[in-house]
Amino acid sequence: MPDPRETGLTLDPKYDAAGLVTAVATDAATGEVLMLAHMNAEALAATLASGEATFWSRSRGKLWKKGETSGHVLTVRDIRIDCDQDALWLICEPAGPACHTGARSCFYRRVTENGLEAVD
Repeated sequence: MPDPRETGLTLDPKYDAAGLVTAVATDAATGEVLMLAHMNAEALAATLASGEATFWSRSRGKLWKKGETSGHVLTVRDIRIDCDQDALWLICEPAGPACHTGARSCFYRRVTENGLEAVD
């Protein structure tokens, strides 16, 4: 019997024990991975309502809209969910760097045999 979560068209995210799903944000123009964060049901609802990426901060224990202090908002153009609905893909237009360090992407280092190496 097929799982309706995997074959149907009803949004039914499979949140983990903490009530979260993983969300990866990419640049709509380039496809570059910008960041990875987590969303709870409230963050997903806020993102859908506003069109701007909102996440759940595990360290602060509260919602945060990306760019609320920096102005580097991620405007969401499309949201996709994976086959078993436990991960989200946000296709975004970034208004500046996505990383809190000021880097364009949070993935600005490569793992090598000798440690980390900066990438452009």
